Amino acid sequence: MPLSNSPDVIVVGAGVVGAACAYYAARSGLSVTVVDRGPVAGGTTGAGEGNLLVSDKEPGPELDLALLSTRLWRDLAAGLPDGAEYEAKGGLVVARDAARMTALRAFARSQTAAGVTAQEVPADALHDLEPHLAPGLAGGFLYPQDAQVQPALAAAHLLRASGARVRTGQEVTAVLTGASGEVRGVRTRAGDLHAPYVVNAAGTWGGEVARLAGAHLPVLPRRGFVLVTEPLPRVVRHKVYAADYVADVASGSAALQTSAVVEGTPAGPVLIGASRERVGFDRTLSVEALRRLAAGATELFPVLAGVRALRTYAGFRPYLPDHLPAVGADPSVPGLLHACGHEGAGIGLAPATGLAVARVLTGDEPPLDLRPFDPGRFTGVTA
Repeated sequence: MPLSNSPDVIVVGAGVVGAACAYYAARSGLSVTVVDRGPVAGGTTGAGEGNLLVSDKEPGPELDLALLSTRLWRDLAAGLPDGAEYEAKGGLVVARDAARMTALRAFARSQTAAGVTAQEVPADALHDLEPHLAPGLAGGFLYPQDAQVQPALAAAHLLRASGARVRTGQEVTAVLTGASGEVRGVRTRAGDLHAPYVVNAAGTWGGEVARLAGAHLPVLPRRGFVLVTEPLPRVVRHKVYAADYVADVASGSAALQTSAVVEGTPAGPVLIGASRERVGFDRTLSVEALRRLAAGATELFPVLAGVRALRTYAGFRPYLPDHLPAVGADPSVPGLLHACGHEGAGIGLAPATGLAVARVLTGDEPPLDLRPFDPGRFTGVTA
């Protein structure tokens, strides 16, 4: 039987998406318990760069989610301690040649029509924004709405601000259901927790949590590496990447893909990405991936050729076949909601996801059309 102090909702996952769900649910008047088998931000969130991007998204549902999140992140940063290192530094997307610049110009034009601010930067003005960029680029676009947070800090601050009870180191081994299949809570190795709602914010393991509830969500891991340099003066002012990155993000290929993504941080180290490949949960260091990352970064910023890379880390992006997250109520398990499958954009999309989940929980109008993110769209789709 449920205990008298049982929460209204249990969130499975203490990454930034789960933290945002807890935060907005609590602000809606619900009591929340967050459960994670590891520490706060111990999964994809802790291996992320903290990107809050609109620049890499074509017009459509994900961009709508990103634009809402951009506004929400600004509000959150004003209230979180140290703003969770929120930095509205903007993104700079560059084209290597005239053909890529033409394609980038058309892409930016379509984004502008959807509400994105994109400012064309001619080739001779690129160095005004990034003095250390390689010569000979064809031009680019500046995206002032792009920003960055420190993702682990953001998750921790959101959880603390939510007032939720956080149970780390407690793996969920079952989703408890009633006689009619409705959610009753979760079972962990430390005991049962009861609530009428469970939010699956388990990231890359979202498919497994869905299975425990008798639901289906074909989440797959997509591995990525990041190189971290020694601390430097601010040699990279924006998030800078080549236009090819947009196509790589949208690709469904399982093979290794790399595209140059370079950004400075307030603490000094430069972060270098991005790679992606589908190899399950294999954490084996890929020398080839790191070689490509270093080559791509130095091609954009030759000054980095003489800089030491101090470490690298790997993470797994929660990938769904159509590149859109699952956000909303499960069609087959009453009381089960999903908030996972954001791939590499979970940190940026977390606030809008959390707000949407809170609105579903309270029966209020969602902040945007959730039909494209309906978890039921994967019925019959295998992972």
